[in-house]
Amino acid sequence: MIRITDPADPRLDDVRDLKTMDNTKGLIFGEGPIVAGRVIDSRYPLRCVVGFEKKLDTFFAQREEEGFPPVDVPVYAVTRELLAEVAGYDMHRGLIAVAGKAPERAVDTLLDARTLVVLEGVGDHENIGAIFRNAAGMGVDGVLLGAGTADPLYRRSVRVSMGHVLRLPFAHLDGTVTTWQRSLEQLREAGFHLVSLTPDDKAEHLADALIDASGAPYEKIALLVGGEGPGLTEHAMRATDIRARIPMANGTDSLNVATSAAIAFYERDRSFSR
Repeated sequence: MIRITDPADPRLDDVRDLKTMDNTKGLIFGEGPIVAGRVIDSRYPLRCVVGFEKKLDTFFAQREEEGFPPVDVPVYAVTRELLAEVAGYDMHRGLIAVAGKAPERAVDTLLDARTLVVLEGVGDHENIGAIFRNAAGMGVDGVLLGAGTADPLYRRSVRVSMGHVLRLPFAHLDGTVTTWQRSLEQLREAGFHLVSLTPDDKAEHLADALIDASGAPYEKIALLVGGEGPGLTEHAMRATDIRARIPMANGTDSLNVATSAAIAFYERDRSFSR
């Protein structure tokens, strides 16, 4: 553990001006013991750990008790006041792990999955984080990112996902806003039944869209969800096998995208226990 008392120390540059500049650093940040631990244990190359001395002592003592190996990067101990000055805000969790980016997975590495979720135009980092957390908790095997979807490794997405963006595999589908839908054909060729979620009351009931004519769940399914507000584009929905809706009470029109996705994940999992 290396104690730092000077806020201008260049060894703290990875977390400098974090509040306003973390999207330009090309780094991954995990705040708090749970998310920091998931950064450390992820495939992303760890650079350093920064925190309050007591927080660091407790964190690493617990990891040692649980059998995790020690980290082989610098561990910087700072005061709360110093870290707030460096980062640009009060980092009350008292602990942050910093990692670099790693090569992204190819789409074909996810095609052995049973359930995938495909995002189009989901630009809100909190929604992306929530979708990853929901997906990890409900048995989804991976996430595919269509055009217009924000970076899931953005600091807020990592935090909201509780670090699951570092654990659940994801990949980007090729193409522009008007052409990326063509890449869905590789999912169909891999045996996936493609389901687009929409509030359209003419769409199939979600529960029925996830089972075949015999009443059995499709072996492989990809669930498509769109950005908050506009939802999926018509181009995307045309590229799927069926459009599905979540039944809504009278006087309501739609749910938050992360909530809708969670309901679809649950219904997909439930279809196997019918």
